[in-house]
Amino acid sequence: MSIASALVLYAVLWFLVFLIALPVRVQTQGDLGQIVAGTHAGAPEHHHLKKKAWISTFVAALLWAVIAGIILSGAITMRDIDMFDRMGPDSTLAQ
Repeated sequence: MSIASALVLYAVLWFLVFLIALPVRVQTQGDLGQIVAGTHAGAPEHHHLKKKAWISTFVAALLWAVIAGIILSGAITMRDIDMFDRMGPDSTLAQ
């Protein structure tokens, strides 16, 4: 895995974890009963974005370490997930 691939994998994991964490424990204006005029009742009052970003960073780092370890060890290869045999026959089996 190249450095660029590793960075892209981490960025994708970070955004996935962050988007999953966004709706967790959000307190809306409607929940608190303090609706500001001109806003929707579902608008967040307390969103805790900084905390969620840090949590996403650590969880994504753990997931990245596991996935990068699997990729670098060769436990799962592209041939293992090639369901439609697009890569052609395996040349190592013919010998």
